[in-house]
Amino acid sequence: MGEIGEVRMCKRILKEQTADTGEIPFYKIGTFGKEANAFISRELFNEYKSKYSYPKKGNILISASGTIGRTVIFDGKDAYFQDSNIVWIENNESVVLDKFLFYLYQVIKWNIAEGGTIQRLYNDNLKKIKIPIPHIEEQKRIVDILDKFDTLTNSISEGLPKEIELRNKQYEYYREMLLGFERV
Repeated sequence: MGEIGEVRMCKRILKEQTADTGEIPFYKIGTFGKEANAFISRELFNEYKSKYSYPKKGNILISASGTIGRTVIFDGKDAYFQDSNIVWIENNESVVLDKFLFYLYQVIKWNIAEGGTIQRLYNDNLKKIKIPIPHIEEQKRIVDILDKFDTLTNSISEGLPKEIELRNKQYEYYREMLLGFERV
């Protein structure tokens, strides 16, 4: 993955810089992909965001500790992420699409983690992972197919009604075929 971009992470936030309530959610590895239980000040957020690495909307955040390889698509809302435990690849979207990486990360074997009791995915290990990068048009095609499948399987508001509609049409067709005798 080292060929597609640089591994990035946010600047370290110290415990005394966080609070139980506040304006800017601070995601630690235990709350990654869930609801934040710590916050930082707007002032600190603005300072760190302007001086240090910060993900862009659409970047795929990766857990590098705990449940290694858990991914979240960054929605662009103001938030801050625990350094070294939550990382992302700053990639060129004309080479590899963020959404393609998101789906690819779902099938990667993250067994390159090191460590004793606590497994960890180090930046150097992340860079060494070999991944297939098809042409950008093929990536778009793959993403479109997987997005449609995801909607059908995970969306109660879109997928289920669409499935019911298709099943009803199928039922009507077979009902007509079975019961649609010619009138004499």
